[in-house]
Amino acid sequence: MMEPHMNPQKIADAVAIGMMAKDRASRGLGLRVIHIGPGSAHIEMMVRADMLNGFDMCHGGFITLLADSAFAFACNSYNELTVASSLNIDFITPARGGDVLTARATEVSQSGRTGVYDVAVSNQNGVRVAVFRGRSHRMKGKPVVTYPGSTN
Repeated sequence: MMEPHMNPQKIADAVAIGMMAKDRASRGLGLRVIHIGPGSAHIEMMVRADMLNGFDMCHGGFITLLADSAFAFACNSYNELTVASSLNIDFITPARGGDVLTARATEVSQSGRTGVYDVAVSNQNGVRVAVFRGRSHRMKGKPVVTYPGSTN
């Protein structure tokens, strides 16, 4: 829900702060919001030793969680509660311990209550690790965060 006295970037910034404050999973894995804007988000994660599978590669579940978090921040950036309705991920190349992964989510389409978002996950060398597509469902009239002066 757009506030008339706040521009879209300030709304996205407020959403990022509010969401991260409540997102124990993202904080617990050390995820950091590098950028958020209307319909977009970049989230970063360092691959720790406890994220490696038996082949010394980052477990796909952690890569999926990173991409899903970027998707969540991007689709909630308008301050309307939005949840995932489906997702698909393709792993391209392994991530290793010590890698710094960045998930870059971008809005492909938004119409009514549904949206489509693409997320590219790359390592610190710019090598693409995975691609993710998420579909969202917006809960009309339900804000993600409230802040001083908001009408929520």
